[in-house]
Amino acid sequence: MTSHIKTLLLLGLLTGLLLFLGGLMGGRAGLVIAFGMAMVMNVASYWYSDTIVLKMYKARELSRGDAPLIHAVVEEMAAKAGIPKPRIVLIPQDAPNAFATGRDPENAVVAVTRGIVAILNPDELKGVLAHELGHIVNRDILVQSIAAVLGGAVVFLATMLQWSAIFGIGRDDEEGGNPLAALAMAMLAPVAATLIQMAISRSREYLADATGAKLSGNPLHLAGALGKLEAAAERVPMQGSPTTENLFIVNPFRGRGAAALFSTHPPVAERIARLRAMAEGGR
Repeated sequence: MTSHIKTLLLLGLLTGLLLFLGGLMGGRAGLVIAFGMAMVMNVASYWYSDTIVLKMYKARELSRGDAPLIHAVVEEMAAKAGIPKPRIVLIPQDAPNAFATGRDPENAVVAVTRGIVAILNPDELKGVLAHELGHIVNRDILVQSIAAVLGGAVVFLATMLQWSAIFGIGRDDEEGGNPLAALAMAMLAPVAATLIQMAISRSREYLADATGAKLSGNPLHLAGALGKLEAAAERVPMQGSPTTENLFIVNPFRGRGAAALFSTHPPVAERIARLRAMAEGGR
C-alpha cells in the first residue's frame, strides 16, 4: 500500500470517528454539527496554522545575506522539484531541528533552528532541507493540519459525550442510547484519534525522506544528518509545545509526559536504514 493511499484511509478513519461521535451524542443533528465543526476547523487551520506556529517559535526571516548557502541550496532544489522557492526563517534556539509549514507550495516556509546550522556539515544540511522541501512537494503540511484539527474535534466531542453520558443529556431514551457504551466510546475515541494521527505522521515522514533523498541526489546526506539530530535531541531540549512535535524532522520533545509514549515520528534507526538501502539500490 502506498503512503498516499494509507494517508487517505487514515484521514477517512479520523473523519468517520468524528461523525460517529457526533451521531452517538446527538443523532442526525449531532452528525450535522460534527461535520460543520470539522469543516470550520479545517478552513481555520488551512489559513492560519503556519502563522501561529512561526509566532510560537519567534521565527525571523533569513535574508540571502544572512544565510547564502541555505538560500542557494533551497533555490536549486525547489527549481528541481518544480515549486516556488519557499521563505526561509530562523528559530532562535540551540536545539538542532527543522520543519516546513504553509498552506501550499506558493505560501511555504522552511524553518531551521540556530542549532542545526551549527552541527551539520553542508551535505547534511542539504539533506535536511531536501526533506523539508519533500514535505512541501507532497502537500504534507495540509495533510498534517487536517489530521490535527480532526483529532482536536474528536477530543472535544468525546469530552462532550462523557458529560452527556454521565448526566443523561443529549439523545432521548427512546433512541435506545446506552450511556455506559457511550461513556466507554468517549474514553476510547481520543486514544484512537491519537494513534491514527501518529500513523499519518509516520507515513508522511517516510515519504518526505524518500522525496528529499531524490531531491538532494544522495540519500546518505539525510541519513548522516538524522543520526546527528537524534543524538543531539537527547542532550539539547527544545522550548515549545509538544503538540507541534509532528512538524519537526526529529521529535524534539521525547521524554516529556505523553510524548514519551506516543511519538509521531518513526524510529530514526529505521529511517536511516531505509535511506542507506536507497543509496545501495542506486549504485
